[in-house]
Amino acid sequence: MASYSKLTDIFPIQSQLDIALEDSTTQEEKENLVHQYLHKIDEKEDLIIPDFEDGLEWLNTDRPLSLRKELSGKVVVLDFFTYCCINCMHLLPDLHHLEQSYSIEDGVVVVGVHSAKFPNEKVLQNIRSAVLRYDITHPVVNDSDARLWQELEVSCWPTLVLLGPRGNLLFSLVGEGHRERLFLFTAAALKHYREQGLLKDHGVGIKLYRDSLPPSILSFPGKIAMDPSSKRLAIADTGHHRVLVVSNTGQVLHSVGGPSSGRRDGNLSEAQFSSPQGVFIKGDTVYVADTENHLVRKINLSEGKVSTLAGTGVQGTDKEGGALGPQQPISSPWDVTLGNTGGDVLWIAMAGTHQIWALFLEDGKLPKGSDSKKGTCVRFAGSGNEENRNNAYPHKAGLAQPSGLTLAPTEPWECLFIADSESSTIRSLSLKDGAVKHVVGGERDPMNLFAFGDVDGKGIDAKLQHPLGVSWDEGSSLLYVADSYNHKIKVVDPKTKQCRVLAGTGEAGNGIGPGFLESSFNEPGGLCVGEGGKLLYVADTNNHHIKVLDLETKTVSLFPIVGKPEVDAILTTATSNTPAVKKLPKLPKSAPVLTMPSIKVSSGQSVTLLLKLALPTGTKLTEEAPSFWSLSAEGNEWLLEGRAVTGSIGDLSEPISIVSSIPAAPASPDPTLRLDAWVYCCLSEGGACMMKAVSFRQPLLIGSASQEGSVAVTLEHAF
Repeated sequence: MASYSKLTDIFPIQSQLDIALEDSTTQEEKENLVHQYLHKIDEKEDLIIPDFEDGLEWLNTDRPLSLRKELSGKVVVLDFFTYCCINCMHLLPDLHHLEQSYSIEDGVVVVGVHSAKFPNEKVLQNIRSAVLRYDITHPVVNDSDARLWQELEVSCWPTLVLLGPRGNLLFSLVGEGHRERLFLFTAAALKHYREQGLLKDHGVGIKLYRDSLPPSILSFPGKIAMDPSSKRLAIADTGHHRVLVVSNTGQVLHSVGGPSSGRRDGNLSEAQFSSPQGVFIKGDTVYVADTENHLVRKINLSEGKVSTLAGTGVQGTDKEGGALGPQQPISSPWDVTLGNTGGDVLWIAMAGTHQIWALFLEDGKLPKGSDSKKGTCVRFAGSGNEENRNNAYPHKAGLAQPSGLTLAPTEPWECLFIADSESSTIRSLSLKDGAVKHVVGGERDPMNLFAFGDVDGKGIDAKLQHPLGVSWDEGSSLLYVADSYNHKIKVVDPKTKQCRVLAGTGEAGNGIGPGFLESSFNEPGGLCVGEGGKLLYVADTNNHHIKVLDLETKTVSLFPIVGKPEVDAILTTATSNTPAVKKLPKLPKSAPVLTMPSIKVSSGQSVTLLLKLALPTGTKLTEEAPSFWSLSAEGNEWLLEGRAVTGSIGDLSEPISIVSSIPAAPASPDPTLRLDAWVYCCLSEGGACMMKAVSFRQPLLIGSASQEGSVAVTLEHAF
């Protein structure tokens, strides 16, 4: 059996290089030091690492890669990461910049080695979703059992390992913030091995998964918030780099940003965001955690303007703060909520520094803190160490990765509840004295960030898995939790510290069942209470949907998004004088598909489809969100040539008659007419809107002779 090298084999010699680089003053001196190091490393011919195991799952490639074949002759950068890790996310811009500077043909290949922390992160489909969310365009291998991690003796996320063209160890970089060293080492390695003629310019078979995906109305929505006064919702459409403001019936009122990432203030039509996560809406103001821009933004709907409240646009490392917002560097804000502590304060879940920060919108004072002027942005709680440490003094407490915030403003609470994702806990932060306390999840050891699971229970006996969102219901004094990696929604009573599942099967999916526990989610990232505590809106992130939980009837429905967002037309027509097709939302995967018995028809005849739909008791069609039907015949478009293929649904008291004439049939298999119906119905109480949908497949057996007359078939469904 071959003997392979591990990182500890290069630590002694690289440590000498690192010290020498710290003492060097010029770029030329640094390059010479690395050049000498590479000559010394090359003398150790045994620094070969093991190849990737056979049978591993790969993304963004057309085949598995091998260090001995496809990657031979390349300088390879292995990025050991896990997709929940904020430090791993911070490294991605460095890798992206490296890939822009050096192509695969130049001799550089970046390979993401996904070594999961959480069980949920071992699933290929979940890694695929993360690759899409983070716009990773290099090959990624799912090393679900962390075999290569163990063989190289990697110790933490993220770790970069640079290899030479023989699969030989060159350098390692642990943690984030090493862009300069990464580029120095890569450039030196390319020059060194090019001079030896060991580099090759072949490709490696990149095939991006994102290129095969159809467009969607929402893309990985992160958070959602409601203004109880106007009943408007703000949605962080994270994958589309924009914020949507919609009515409670789903009508888009404002679409700000997108479709690509950017950083720009100004008019609503000009503004740009980069993967926004947290949103909070009050009146005509929307506050946004513009996560990958490292900014906190303000959308003023009445003035039609977007402005920056905090951050410089560059990731900061400051863990104290105290400067005015636009001069204060911040790091990966993940959520925001508005509160009061002697003045309006915007609370920020600063995931990048493992802290809670405060942005003063008016003059004010924090508990156990000094007076702060309007516009000041300052750390409120968290030492900056990645821990699960509770403490009566907020600066001594340790948070792992605060990702969700909600305010419980009245006694006896007067606190922020925090979804601390990396410790799999829910914590509280007192607005009276700044004390950080445990609510549910995790364990007592503040250094153990692996105490996760899926267990109902009390306090520390309850277990969560990477929760990302929380929402407080003032009326019931209950806390709702997006238990993201368990694919569940849970409810916590902070008074008793009891935690129990509310909705979700525990398996990633997109089904809507007869009740809460039969419905499924896929890494829900945010949620908010609405309609006076009757409804719970959930950002079902990996399903690209907003779902609505009716807390009274215990049913789940899809929340429609209709209006301004650009979506693909479901159908096109063949004639230029046919009216333009309305742009409709795509039929959800949860919609039932009903296959009807075949009917015999002939060219010259007409087929009348009688559509009979029955709504749930106590609901009605929503006027503000028009309902539609559409007709298609995929692969047999001749069947509908020149015919109306969409129509509105305004009344369900009588069957809807949809007529299509049968033209002369070309030589092709018997076609199928498909009728899709979208119905938007309003609850009789509360005014919330639900989308209901159904698809009928009607096979046609077309005879050879032409005939006249009509054939009718009834298509019936009760929602």
